[in-house]
Amino acid sequence: MTIFQAIILGLVEGITEYLPVSSTGHLILASWLLGLSTSAARNESIEAFNIIIQGGAILAVLGLYRKRVATMVKGILGRDHAGRALFIKIVIAFLPAAVLGVLFDDIIEERLFRPVPVLMALGGGGLLLVLLAPWIRTLTARERSERDDFSNLPYHAAVAIGCMQAIAMWPGTSRSMVTILGGILFGLSPRRAAEFSFLLGLPTLGGACVYKLFKAGKDDPSAFLHALGGPVPVVVGVLVAALSAALAVEWLVAYLSRGGFAIFGWWRIAVALLLGAAIFSGQMTL
Repeated sequence: MTIFQAIILGLVEGITEYLPVSSTGHLILASWLLGLSTSAARNESIEAFNIIIQGGAILAVLGLYRKRVATMVKGILGRDHAGRALFIKIVIAFLPAAVLGVLFDDIIEERLFRPVPVLMALGGGGLLLVLLAPWIRTLTARERSERDDFSNLPYHAAVAIGCMQAIAMWPGTSRSMVTILGGILFGLSPRRAAEFSFLLGLPTLGGACVYKLFKAGKDDPSAFLHALGGPVPVVVGVLVAALSAALAVEWLVAYLSRGGFAIFGWWRIAVALLLGAAIFSGQMTL
């Protein structure tokens, strides 16, 4: 992998990770366009790389929401009741995907990283967002409510959002899409639901990065890095992902204040059509 390729994948990861458009689908397409999907062994290394650079997206949220994170740390130390409650809700929402991810990771990679499942998730999710867009737009008024806070999110809702997040292990679904919709469904404004989704991404993406690093390096760490051209592309990918994710998060929060999800739905449908045309024409394989 060249530095240029690492930069492109870092940009794709950073921009799409927190938008409800499926970073997995975009990274699959970007890897193919860059000519990186040349063999099964190479694909495995690229898939691991695409998970590891999510570390950049984690750094972006840690920087942008450092006050929220600090509040949760104070809550752990018993100094902030609201911070402790938010921390518990994040942990509760994280557990379903954590458990199911470890149990079914190999099965998911074997059965769902295939053309039809990915296209179904991309296109189906896009259609869902288009259909729900008018309803979501009407909910921006919740931001003007004094009760638009995480204290308004009950613990059972955190469990439900966690179960919805587990659905996003299906590649092409979008973790951000299902968790933002979950937050909206249980009473948060679109903007606040997105913030909860960002914070939930910290343990979720962090756990995925650590797990993939462990799997990729447990047999021969040097072989994994060699397939990617050494450690430099990985570092570059993470840094680029961090910068682009920070910009994407700030844009998304501002956009959600105006309401509307249709733009993301139509974009997902367009990507699904492009990906489908490439796959079924035989030019691309998963």
